[in-house]
Amino acid sequence: ILSYLRLPDLGRCSLVCRAWYELVLSLDKTHWRQLCLGCLEHRHPNWPNQPGVEPPSWREAFKQHYLASKTWTKNTQDPESSNCFSLFRRRKGRRRLCVGAGGEFGSLRAALAAASPYDRLVLLPGVHEEQGEVLLKVPVEVVGQGKLGDVALLASIDQHCPTARLCNVVFMPTGFTSVLYKTTSGYVQFDNCNFESGQLQIHAPGTCQVKFCTFSQSSIHLRSVALCVLENCEFTGSENASVTMEGCPSSDRNWACKHLAVLAKSYAASVREPDPAGCSVARRNGWGESLLGPVRTCEIVVGEERSSFLAAVGAQAVLGSAQEDTEFGENLRAAKEGEYPALDSNSSDSDSDLRSDDEEDAQAAYKLPYQAHSLSHTLADVAHGRLQSNGLHALQRDLKLKSLQQELQQDKEAQSLANSLQGCIIRQCLFRDGKGGILIYSRGQAKLERSIFRDLTYAVRCIQNSKVIMLRNDIHHCKASGIFLCLSAGGLIADNDIHSNCEAGVDIRKGANPLVLCNKIHSGLRSGIVVVGNGKGIIRSNQIYGNKEAGIYILYNGNPAVSGNHIFQGLAAGIAVNENGRGQITGNVICKNQWGGVDIRHGGDPVLRNNLISCGYSDGVVVGERGKGLFEGNTIYGNKGCGVWMMSSSLPHLINNQISHNSIYGVGVFCRKDDAGDYPPGQGDSESFQDEREVAGGENDPDSEEEYPAARHPISVALVELNSINHNGAAGLHVQSSEALNIVANVIHANRDGGVAVLQSSQLTRIANNSISCNSRGGVLVEAECQVELRGNGIYENSSHGIISKGEGVIVENDIIGNHGCGVQLLQTADMKVTKNRIQSFRHYGIALFDEAKGQVQENLIFQGTSKKSILRPTSSAKDCIIHNNVLLTFKKR
Repeated sequence: ILSYLRLPDLGRCSLVCRAWYELVLSLDKTHWRQLCLGCLEHRHPNWPNQPGVEPPSWREAFKQHYLASKTWTKNTQDPESSNCFSLFRRRKGRRRLCVGAGGEFGSLRAALAAASPYDRLVLLPGVHEEQGEVLLKVPVEVVGQGKLGDVALLASIDQHCPTARLCNVVFMPTGFTSVLYKTTSGYVQFDNCNFESGQLQIHAPGTCQVKFCTFSQSSIHLRSVALCVLENCEFTGSENASVTMEGCPSSDRNWACKHLAVLAKSYAASVREPDPAGCSVARRNGWGESLLGPVRTCEIVVGEERSSFLAAVGAQAVLGSAQEDTEFGENLRAAKEGEYPALDSNSSDSDSDLRSDDEEDAQAAYKLPYQAHSLSHTLADVAHGRLQSNGLHALQRDLKLKSLQQELQQDKEAQSLANSLQGCIIRQCLFRDGKGGILIYSRGQAKLERSIFRDLTYAVRCIQNSKVIMLRNDIHHCKASGIFLCLSAGGLIADNDIHSNCEAGVDIRKGANPLVLCNKIHSGLRSGIVVVGNGKGIIRSNQIYGNKEAGIYILYNGNPAVSGNHIFQGLAAGIAVNENGRGQITGNVICKNQWGGVDIRHGGDPVLRNNLISCGYSDGVVVGERGKGLFEGNTIYGNKGCGVWMMSSSLPHLINNQISHNSIYGVGVFCRKDDAGDYPPGQGDSESFQDEREVAGGENDPDSEEEYPAARHPISVALVELNSINHNGAAGLHVQSSEALNIVANVIHANRDGGVAVLQSSQLTRIANNSISCNSRGGVLVEAECQVELRGNGIYENSSHGIISKGEGVIVENDIIGNHGCGVQLLQTADMKVTKNRIQSFRHYGIALFDEAKGQVQENLIFQGTSKKSILRPTSSAKDCIIHNNVLLTFKKR
């Protein structure tokens, strides 16, 4: 019986008793669905984006639409009257006037002349054409009879009354103007209308509510509107922007703004939590059930704790999974038990397995302690793979992406933006197959929620001090950038799916400063995010993956704060900083990118702190020609190239980083020029930012004078200090440099070639206070014609000689103990000053000079090993080789 009742009777029945009330509610998927879909004033609640997805409650959807459809009548309500009563009461004297063939009036103009306030004008099926502009002076409701499309209205209407409503009408332009409807003061409500080849103009203090409308080659222009609502509309084939918001929202609000605000808040409350079933196909396209569903997971170990992590952003764990890497698994377990695991042949390439027990006992007797060296206490931690930097513990906590809800709880500014209701509110709309989506300029404001932008030239342009808030939208297949912010624009871009765009997913330039939070930015044909021309912004907790160019590209004095993002599986660099770009890049996970995890060239000068840069298919960090930057507390792990690749013309400062398990060098310094072919796609001159070159102007631009942290001091020589460089596939530190280089206080341990190899050094390479131990070849190799200062280093238990030098310089106050070859070996035309060192070799010479080696060997303390050879072997024939004042100590068993 209840399923036959009309809405007023159904409401009365629900008030009989609790049992009837629950019975009425139980009709949600039957009678309430029929009432909702059978109403001519609106369409399916999820039209046009997801018409196949049912709403959580048909009754609630119908209630929202019904309340919204009555907004236009509320301007004359008594404040004391109840909302419920006002909805159902009939206005005194309200008439129904029919317009068209067979009606009372032949034209809309004639009907309006005879209408009283709040009359309903019913347009009968057919085409209604009005010559000249139609003035709407009294509040009326204009409704088309029949299905949508049966009534076409060719007119230009100018509203001069406080309120009006138009429903179920197709609007088409007249011959003399493209303006279909305009109001400068009143409120207008459009429900279930079509607009073809024309424009709506709403000027403050006027406002509007547009629901379930289709705009075909049509647009809306809003000027300084305080608050308006566009919901469930479709925009197709636009020749310019589909919606234009111009001017700061007016403080002069008309009567409808408070009602629109209530509707907007009630809608926000009903959809506060995203419905997983309601996610668009675009969110899952190509990625299985979830974004990273098919990708295997593994464990990542930071410090001594474990946390689950996706393989796509850390394909192998910082210490490897226990199943795949027994060595590190055993060391980890030993570390947890507080033991000191002995270095095996994999980590030091020693020949300890071939020794007899007697020889081991003898070596144990001869072995000198070296724990007094300032860095020796770190060796056990390096053997365990522990991370030393305090900042990395913060990275451990931040490895997991934060949700938008977590971000809003922690960031009050973002929370305020997300809750703001000003300007144009656009919800669940579809923008497709046209030139532009939304244009906001001259301090305009707009809020876009759960809308789809596809196959446009651009989705959103926000310029000239304007503000845009974008929540949970899909933006894809745009011919230019998806979201473009310029000229000091700002706002909040959060929880959107931005993919498959021909240019950058998000383009920030010329002083724009948005919050970009928790988005998926992927599969772009260029970069994921571009920050250029003094652009700023906070880029946080985003997933940026699968883009053809850099995940984040910073250049021309761009200076964003980039933190907590997962940047992975890009076809170029994870983050590229070029052409004097800067930025604070902290706590990001940068993994499995085809080129460098971070690529810095041509004056790029960022600060990188506490990032995990791992499992890349090339180098972890690339500092190319004239690159700069501070790199502190980063974990650079498991990359197929070098951990850090530097050009000698660059000026980086590497401090307190963990650089381990990379396939080639831990740190490689090279002096060759970058060739054009060496640029990853989109990181060379191919990127077209000519206008930004002029805007950036140079480093003295006032807007670019961002303060760096006080702890950062300018350096004049590239500096590698306090890093742990271990278990890399070749030398820990490889130098082929034409510029000066300082290597200070690093732990260089268990690399599969030498510890430090200086193959070219036309200016001084200073190697001071480092701990260089257990490397598979020698501790330090210096080739001919290289200038080197070795001072205060501890060089221990390397599998070949402690130091081999064919070059020139000084070896002063080093601790060279327990290496498997000679302590110091000078070859060819070496010219070294070897003074005040403590040297012991177990089976070879403490110091050996060969060929034409020359220099000074004096004031060294040399301990005897087991060999019967002389402790010091001056075989060089050079006349200017001075050997004196060395102390030779012989071992005595007692």
